[in-house]
Amino acid sequence: MKFAYKFSNLMGAVFRRGNLLFTPDGYSVVSPVGNRITIFDLKNNKSSTLDVESSYNYTAIALSPNGCLLVAVNEIGEAQMISMISRTTIHRYKFRSDVKCVLFSPDGKYFAACVETAVLVFRTPGEASGTYGSFVVARAIEVAYDDTVSLDWAANSKLLAIGSKDNTVRLHNVEWLETFRPFVLGGHRDAIVGCFFEDKTLDLNTISRDGQLMLWECGMDIDELEKTRAQIEGEEGEQENAPPREKRKRNPDGEDEEQQEKLSAEKDLEKDGATGSGNDLRMEQLRDAGMAKEGEERDEQGKLIVQQKRHPFYYKRLARHFLGNEPRKENRNAVVSSVAYHNQLRILVMAFSTGAFYLYELPDANMIHSLSISEMSIASVTFNNTGDWLALGVSELGQLLVWEWQSEQYIMKQQEHAQGMNSVAYSPDGHQVVTAGQDGKVKLWNIANGFCIVTFTEHTSAVMAVEFCRNKKFLVSASLDGTVRAYDVVRYRNFRTFTSPEPAQFASVAVDYSGELVAAGGQDSFEIYLWSMKLGRLLEVLSGHEGPVVSLAFAPVASSSAMVSGSWDQTIRIWDCLESSGAHETVPLGSDVVCVAFKPDGEEVAVSTLNGNITVFHVKTAAQLASIEGRNDMEGSVSQTDLNTAKKNLLGRAFMSICYSADGECLLAGGKSKYVCIYNVKEAILLKKFQITQNRSLDGMDEYMNRRNLTEFGNMALLEEREELEGGNVAIRLPGVKTVDSAARNVKPEVNVKGVRFSPSGQSWTAVSTEGLLVYALHKGIVFDPFQLSTEVTPKAARALLHDERNYAGALIMALKLNESTLLQEVVENVPYRDIELVIGSLPDEFALRTLQFIAKLLGNTQHIEFYLRWANLLLTRLGQVESLLDSQTLVTLHQNLNRKYEQLNKICDFNKYTLQVLKNLSLSGSKPRQGGLVAKEISNGNDGGDDAASSEDEFELMLMNERGINRHKSGTGSSTDEEETDASGEDQEAMDEDDEE
Repeated sequence: MKFAYKFSNLMGAVFRRGNLLFTPDGYSVVSPVGNRITIFDLKNNKSSTLDVESSYNYTAIALSPNGCLLVAVNEIGEAQMISMISRTTIHRYKFRSDVKCVLFSPDGKYFAACVETAVLVFRTPGEASGTYGSFVVARAIEVAYDDTVSLDWAANSKLLAIGSKDNTVRLHNVEWLETFRPFVLGGHRDAIVGCFFEDKTLDLNTISRDGQLMLWECGMDIDELEKTRAQIEGEEGEQENAPPREKRKRNPDGEDEEQQEKLSAEKDLEKDGATGSGNDLRMEQLRDAGMAKEGEERDEQGKLIVQQKRHPFYYKRLARHFLGNEPRKENRNAVVSSVAYHNQLRILVMAFSTGAFYLYELPDANMIHSLSISEMSIASVTFNNTGDWLALGVSELGQLLVWEWQSEQYIMKQQEHAQGMNSVAYSPDGHQVVTAGQDGKVKLWNIANGFCIVTFTEHTSAVMAVEFCRNKKFLVSASLDGTVRAYDVVRYRNFRTFTSPEPAQFASVAVDYSGELVAAGGQDSFEIYLWSMKLGRLLEVLSGHEGPVVSLAFAPVASSSAMVSGSWDQTIRIWDCLESSGAHETVPLGSDVVCVAFKPDGEEVAVSTLNGNITVFHVKTAAQLASIEGRNDMEGSVSQTDLNTAKKNLLGRAFMSICYSADGECLLAGGKSKYVCIYNVKEAILLKKFQITQNRSLDGMDEYMNRRNLTEFGNMALLEEREELEGGNVAIRLPGVKTVDSAARNVKPEVNVKGVRFSPSGQSWTAVSTEGLLVYALHKGIVFDPFQLSTEVTPKAARALLHDERNYAGALIMALKLNESTLLQEVVENVPYRDIELVIGSLPDEFALRTLQFIAKLLGNTQHIEFYLRWANLLLTRLGQVESLLDSQTLVTLHQNLNRKYEQLNKICDFNKYTLQVLKNLSLSGSKPRQGGLVAKEISNGNDGGDDAASSEDEFELMLMNERGINRHKSGTGSSTDEEETDASGEDQEAMDEDDEE
């Protein structure tokens, strides 16, 4: 078995903190999820997580206008420049503090970052800026008296509007402009949340935290920034030298400036005429007044008054709107948490701390839309390029929504488990995975696209365990609310609810191979309850354990009805549920049992205990076969508030979840650690250890105590941080709390792995961790893994046998020994269709099995469907006659890829069928005889042709409505508990999906 597993995707978490972005095409959302970045493709209905990980949670991200570069900054100021083409980190930079906002300029030459009271402007590496250096500072602007929090670029990418917490917005230039001067806009009474330039102008809109909106008009056009002061003054001079008639038109008072100057000169003469000694002075004043030029003013003594001309770059306030009054009617403490503006449509969206958002049309600030999506604060909101979609993120709930405000419908609605996950299980075909949450919800996820399909909310308390039935028809979940529920995964409804005679909290659940029996272990009653799935009745209560039954497992084979239960009473018990359900065999272990797992062949069972060991027993003889000491592999760590060392903490670590691989040779184990280990069961050795996270924002990541927190007064992390009135914001967890701290405390989550599970095909495995559901898959790159290789086996020799000698069996054996996928595909596809049976007959059994494994992997992506189905059919016929040669892993992979190919073809055929029906009905509705050409008839008939077209369109819509109504009636009603479903494919896709279910 290969162990080239690499991180593939992150599910179960969609948004944590930071800002959301739309890609330039407007069809994808970029979301920071902890220390990773996930891209949700709404057009193709798929999510993918970048294989880039930061050491702390991301707080600010920005995407270049061409969509090729992504700048992401974490909470301690470490920045990464990520290539969206190769999806790798190409540059790194360390800011002096955390960054509140990052934004690229419209032309892509610069990007700016808000760092404390300053703004740093960097040149973007590439052809646009002419530089290829990483994080080259173009300008550093020290602007505000408080932290800068928002940015916006003018359309020409030369001006920056900077909003800060000191209630002002400042305008600064990036490149030198003669007609520009730094400008400060004030008047707000609270911190600035957003500032936005209008499209192709320098007009500005500013929004403060209290909901106050101000509209500012600039005295210059954006084109005038390129001109000099002399050019602008020359244009003003030309306007002043215009004819007098035009001047009068521009003067509303109706008086000419020359007449005003004459009147003022006469008044001066009258004043000075009383004295005879001032005749000379009066004559000089008359002479100066006569020589005065137009636009000049003089004082009483005739001296020239020098007028300072107004600077051409200035702002004046046009309007002020108080938009926070509406949400404060419901909550007086409502404040603006996030804003976004689409300058082409001139639509402003304001999100508030109450969980509601409002859309306003500027400049009149008319409210055109409003919606409340939650009771928590909306942390981020943004428009796509067309302004039709809104992306909203709620960090407290881990919720991400894409809302189309014109049609008022969700494009995407995803939410993670509010308080973490407890358990995970794969469906038998490996297409879906189900998770159980601490919030009482059960979520079903699609492995292919990473989206949540449905959420079941029937449980009223934490769901501790979940399990799929092997026929894929249903799943069961056990909860602390005293119920075990069965859900139909086809119609998405809860069709069975099992309860105990006396109230009991269930901590474990299991389903037998046939799906007829359901068992659940009690956490407070120490008993095992056995129900019939078909009858829905309690069959028996199995007693014997003296502690909570925390793990149950049925034998995964049809020939056995054995069940193994593990308890905190330091024993496992092996039950036979069908023959004599009361009889059992007790195996003492010497330590509390935390998890049990069956081997795929049903002969062995692995037990994880609290002392950190994994012990393997034979089910029938109860003999110990192997023992693995795995505590040291978990590597101890310390949290911020620990008083013990990492070595001391390691004594309390254990593997809380274990799972066998698909071939039964290896064990996957995870616990309260950042590591997941894979062991070889037979040799009892560690094969590989995966570090699932590098996020130092989580607690328990350090192996040593941070010496900076240790002072003469003790550990500073143990000191409570309170406000002036001794209120909340206490940073210490309640004593004894392990799972969730529901008090008003701000504590760092601790890294933990609560569940691991291999996929049925063995191609991937998942781990339920603090960060979400991590999916690791086999790396699809070039891996040289030969099989029975010798010196004469080369790709050249294989191609010579294939093309020159036409020895297809020999070429295939050589390709299988080299184990190169491209060479194997070339050899297989060059075998003639009529010779496939002969080639398979001449292959040894081992090579025939490896050929089937390769065919099973390639069948899901190939276009030669019938050709590969012929290979698969003949190989199964050949290998099915050999005892114990076919393994379940190969069969599951083949079945999975066949199902995927069948679904793709089914959708194509349904689409073609409906299209042909529509074309047929359209041809029948328009088959009336017409005289002359179609165009001539429509021109001659005028509106008659339009009426015919409208009637045919009406018939077409009526026909589609009838067909959809019939399909919905046939396919059933479905479940009303679908909380989160993606709607990126439209109504036609929904109709085809319903027909697929039928």
